[in-house]
Amino acid sequence: MSEVITALANCAQLAECPRWDPEQQRLFWVDIDAGRLHAFDPKTGQDSYLQLDEEIGCFAVREKGGFVAGLRSGFVTIDSLAGGITPIADPEQDKPHQRFNDGRCDPAGRFLAGTLNPNKDAYSGHYYTLDLDLSVRKLVGNNWTSNGLAFSPDGKTLYYSDTPRHVVFACDYDVVTGAVTNQREFIRFPHGFGRPDGAAVDSEGYYWSALYGGGRVVRISPAGKIVNTITVPAKNPTMVAFGGESMNTLFITTADTDYAPEKAQYPLSGSLFSVNLPVTGLIEPKFKG
Repeated sequence: MSEVITALANCAQLAECPRWDPEQQRLFWVDIDAGRLHAFDPKTGQDSYLQLDEEIGCFAVREKGGFVAGLRSGFVTIDSLAGGITPIADPEQDKPHQRFNDGRCDPAGRFLAGTLNPNKDAYSGHYYTLDLDLSVRKLVGNNWTSNGLAFSPDGKTLYYSDTPRHVVFACDYDVVTGAVTNQREFIRFPHGFGRPDGAAVDSEGYYWSALYGGGRVVRISPAGKIVNTITVPAKNPTMVAFGGESMNTLFITTADTDYAPEKAQYPLSGSLFSVNLPVTGLIEPKFKG
């Protein structure tokens, strides 16, 4: 693809989890390492944020108002960008070195979020389901880094990646019960091509994966074949989200780098980018709990 990519903001250490809210016409996103939940207004270019006391890995807009989020300390609700944090549960309180990393809501309004093991010494990351009654249950796991969570347009296929293993999995998903079955390998990327980080699915059922370390975003068919590539002016794309008035703008978050040669080659690392596409995305479900 030869679409023009625009840098919108350049202020992040580890930008992640972009989420478009069509009602507010704003893009929310996080800077994990800085512990910030951001709100970006494309019309004005204004970016504001809530400063937290710990890392925030993922979040979703809440139907009741505010947000639900996965912090290092577990699941919480956040009233607004002005604050107001209420703990819900920490399913990994016995693993204080781990934190939440990737998450989104399923079509029924449950919040699914996965953890990572920063030490990469055990497959101890898991995805959890935060149900509508705020109960928590384990979903799938044994990952180094839980990432790439997305759903097919009909909600019957759940995708997720384990970034260090270069693989994206697909599973059958029961929207009624929230159960996962029939996990299989969807696509595996060769070393040196980039590692599958965050993702989104478009209205045609194609999976868009940000390839960390690869400087690219790829569009993958439901059959697991790469059909398009977007080159990103940052070494480490982290996640993508569809948004904009027509839902055909792809927002791309990236991570900064402390490695001097890479910083010189990719001075926009850590930026939030956007690109207009000939395909639309899916409206993000809100948390109904």
